[in-house]
Amino acid sequence: MIDFALTDRQKELKERVTAFIDGTVIPYEADKRRTSHGPTDELRQELNALAKKAGLFAPHVSAEFGGMGLGHVDCAIVFEAAGRSPLGPVALHCAAPDEGNMHLLEKVATAEQKEKYLRPLASGACRSCFAMTEPMGAGADPSEMKTEARPDGKGGYTIHGRKWLITGADGAGFTIIMANVVDPGGKEGPTMFLSPLPAAGVILERLMDTMDSSFTGGHGEIVYDGLRVGPEAVLGEVGEGFRYAQVRLAPARLTHCMRWLGGATRAQEIAIAYARERHAFGKPIGEHEGVGFMLADNEIEIQQARLMIWHTAWLLDQGEHARHESSMSKVAVSEALFRIVDRCVQVLGGRGMSRDTVVEQLFREIRGFRIYDGPSEVHRWAIAKRLIRANRK
Repeated sequence: MIDFALTDRQKELKERVTAFIDGTVIPYEADKRRTSHGPTDELRQELNALAKKAGLFAPHVSAEFGGMGLGHVDCAIVFEAAGRSPLGPVALHCAAPDEGNMHLLEKVATAEQKEKYLRPLASGACRSCFAMTEPMGAGADPSEMKTEARPDGKGGYTIHGRKWLITGADGAGFTIIMANVVDPGGKEGPTMFLSPLPAAGVILERLMDTMDSSFTGGHGEIVYDGLRVGPEAVLGEVGEGFRYAQVRLAPARLTHCMRWLGGATRAQEIAIAYARERHAFGKPIGEHEGVGFMLADNEIEIQQARLMIWHTAWLLDQGEHARHESSMSKVAVSEALFRIVDRCVQVLGGRGMSRDTVVEQLFREIRGFRIYDGPSEVHRWAIAKRLIRANRK
């Protein structure tokens, strides 16, 4: 059965989150604790406390670890509403990279690892980072990873390498590191490791100046210079890192779509309000086809993006991997959202170029979405490869 109607519970949830974001979170957008590298931890914790008080904290986390235990479709509704402000996902504790890391830990971590890492992360007591991307190695092609983990002769490993664009690195309480295990006498291959932070052998070399500014802890370049971890630090199994990466990334790229859809929807609302008020050539600019058609195209693409997200989320709720659909959603939604906010800047004119509204920030933030969690070109290549294989079969 196909039913696009929200249940009464989903409607109530959407209304609660929207009211919380509009009434409580958006006023914080003028807070001086928002830096060029993202909101400070002090601001994050203050917003987290408000979300907890409103009963809207950690919507994606299971009740066992203090969350709301929502499924993917419910999260699509909540995350879109949260995304109305760049601070919304931070407040609800469903922002990247923590949201994806919590999902991964719930799926893969041992009971001991969950208590040590997931429980404090889910409560907001700490943040985390996920270290896979490298400046001249792993990125769009993770098989190019240069970071290595070698046996230390004591059952553990010593890690050497360099990672960059690691979101949330500054101030994170722990990290998940992807490294190639090199062990000629044993099991080898890409592997995930857990490590508390700070730690000897982990050097945050710099915070990178990037065009986005909504992630607490910014984006760091990290050097691993002899980081020692024990056997209990292995997340899952040695050599299975790429498989676990898919466990994390397929839902995580979709949650990015959900959050930024909320931002694009707010940009559309701001542009519509301006098009009603701003007069040129004898009437409101929204009544001129050049402007009105841009707003119409935005509305069409917002609805298309929402339906793609909901369909992929529904498949995930049915237990499907939905990698194909997740890739299609990532490409279509990221590119549509950029077109939407670009048109909003155009409708706002000079105001759109300024920081008088949040549209300027959304324009910068959403541009990066076409690159992280897999560039559009890589997803198109993966989609095409699946199509060819399916036709061959």
